[in-house]
Amino acid sequence: MTRPHGPAPEDPCHFSVPCRMVRFESRAYEGRTTLTHLPDPVWPVVVLAFIQVVDAILCVRPVAFVAQCLEDVKWPRRHWWVMSPIKFAAAAGLLAGIWIPYLGAVTCAALVLYFLVAISMHVAARDFGRNLFLNATGMLVVCLATGVFCFVIR
Repeated sequence: MTRPHGPAPEDPCHFSVPCRMVRFESRAYEGRTTLTHLPDPVWPVVVLAFIQVVDAILCVRPVAFVAQCLEDVKWPRRHWWVMSPIKFAAAAGLLAGIWIPYLGAVTCAALVLYFLVAISMHVAARDFGRNLFLNATGMLVVCLATGVFCFVIR
């Protein structure tokens, strides 16, 4: 039996994660641009999560160019171990954010902050080479584009 005004109160799915229709309504709410609950489209978030997983794997036992980058910004060796868990957590947050409202947007924003800090560390260390312009700045652009394209602009 279906009701014309939504699910029955005893329906266990009544309080489930918002569906795509709710996201479209939230974007157009009173003509304002707002953050969406879940990413739309999803594929840029998945690509960014994949990039984070690859980066995390490269940081487990830092390969030569990653180790050189960390040394160039004078990141203490005793803290190198923390890079992989941060990047794996970012990938997990992005992927879980496909189903958990706002988690993907928050994770994407955290990645933007991470790469802003990385850029500032390169500038402070006067490391104006490939690590700054290609790696850190490139990833900042990717994270910003993913956040705007998937959670703000429709």
